Amino acid sequence: MNVPQLFASDVFNCQVMQERLPKETYKSLVKTIRFGHPLDMSVANVVANAMKDWAVEKGATHFTHWFQPMTGITAEKHDSFISPTKDGKVIMEFSGKELVMGEPDASSFPSGGVRATFEARGYTAWDPTSFAFVKDGTLYIPTAFFSYSGEVLDKKTPLLKSMEALNKQALRILRLFGNTTAQRVIAQVGAEQEYFLIDRAVYEKRKDLIFTGRTLFGAKPPKGQELEDHYFCPIKPRVSAFMKELDEELWRYGILAKTKHNEVAPAQHELAPIFTSINVASDQNQLMMEIMKEVAGRHGLVCLLHEKPFEGINGSGKHNNWSMGTDTGLNLLDPGTTPAENGQFMLFLMAVIKAVNDHQDLLRLSVASAGNDHRLGANEAPPAIVSVFVGEELEAILAALEKEETYKGSGRKVMKLGVDSLPVIPKDTTDRNRTSPFAFTGNKFEFRMVGSSFSLAGPNITINAIVADTLRQFADELEKSPDFTAALHALVVRTIRENKRIIFNGNNYSPEWSGKKRAL
Repeated sequence: MNVPQLFASDVFNCQVMQERLPKETYKSLVKTIRFGHPLDMSVANVVANAMKDWAVEKGATHFTHWFQPMTGITAEKHDSFISPTKDGKVIMEFSGKELVMGEPDASSFPSGGVRATFEARGYTAWDPTSFAFVKDGTLYIPTAFFSYSGEVLDKKTPLLKSMEALNKQALRILRLFGNTTAQRVIAQVGAEQEYFLIDRAVYEKRKDLIFTGRTLFGAKPPKGQELEDHYFCPIKPRVSAFMKELDEELWRYGILAKTKHNEVAPAQHELAPIFTSINVASDQNQLMMEIMKEVAGRHGLVCLLHEKPFEGINGSGKHNNWSMGTDTGLNLLDPGTTPAENGQFMLFLMAVIKAVNDHQDLLRLSVASAGNDHRLGANEAPPAIVSVFVGEELEAILAALEKEETYKGSGRKVMKLGVDSLPVIPKDTTDRNRTSPFAFTGNKFEFRMVGSSFSLAGPNITINAIVADTLRQFADELEKSPDFTAALHALVVRTIRENKRIIFNGNNYSPEWSGKKRAL
């Protein structure tokens, strides 16, 4: 198998566009994709025709505007490319108008109370920032979904808005630091997807599992999770065959599936992709969950995405690794070698910490569900009480800044393993905390509360929005000051003092943390 040749072979991505579109059309579309420039209808007509030709060559006969209503899953209505001719035959056509906008019925989808049930008309609008793809003979076009009078009826639109808000406010901060080269700040996610695989014949004997996604009665098995010997153990041939086909399917759709392994609980596994922009990551994760179930069925298995399908063992999360990066490749949460002297990093770090402290209720709501609330609070799932883990070094740096003292760190150490043949390994500046709901893990934050069946959109709308709002407050204050350096120092110190209560590096299951929160 030639993986580079297979990868994204069913995706209408930039490479395909560059090959099939006129040069000026391609340039115009890239400006829309990368910088959010408005798309001209004449460009849409050319793109639609090229997209149709490509899809037909891939065996597609239909197209669908693929959207994410407030159900937590995706929706699609398929239309064929056929158009009648005068001689009673058909030709394959696809116009720019059909690409840009569709009209599925909207009355049967949840609306969050923003419109009445009898108001039925809904529209879909092409999202060119997420690539179209061909699947099962249909061209899938990622779209936003909204009502006749303009109310947002989906999860993609607020996600895109939150990304734009974060971009706008983060760029204001960067300009204050003298960065004039970055044109966009992109919120990125790498979401670790946990899941269970069980034999279909066994699954079909459990009506509770079929109807609710979890077992409701029955005895514990003779062997459960006691020895935790399933974690990272050799993958069984049947599961390995499933994982191999799953990787191939995901790579075909341009999904950066990277890591696969056995998780702690019996029959539990994990798949982790490489980071990409949140909008694309959200679309791809929805597709990933769908494909996982399809591939499992072909192997006589059932893929369970319920957060707590079995009592007494670990549940499944979707660890949401979130970061901010510029279009020039700068990670805004990278502390560098001397984080105590890195004012830009400290400001972005404190913006996230303050956002979590001020809006921890919204973060908790963004991951609340009947399934996930069974999972939170034990077996490596963080508790429902939100905290931020920053690690020993950053905690010491923040303490020194709070006291306005010079941080005297010992620098990065080397691991001494006592075996001469092993390589010298630099020691990380901090450990990781499996019980922390919101943990800083080197150059990103890991939001560990997200449930395995969740759409990535909801939690990341929340993170983007609350961080954007905090950055706005910081930019407003710093732009007014005649002395940027002094104002920056004062802002960081004050923010540490006002928000340090949310920082906790210890065991979040312990009474120490819950007691501390009650006292606060």
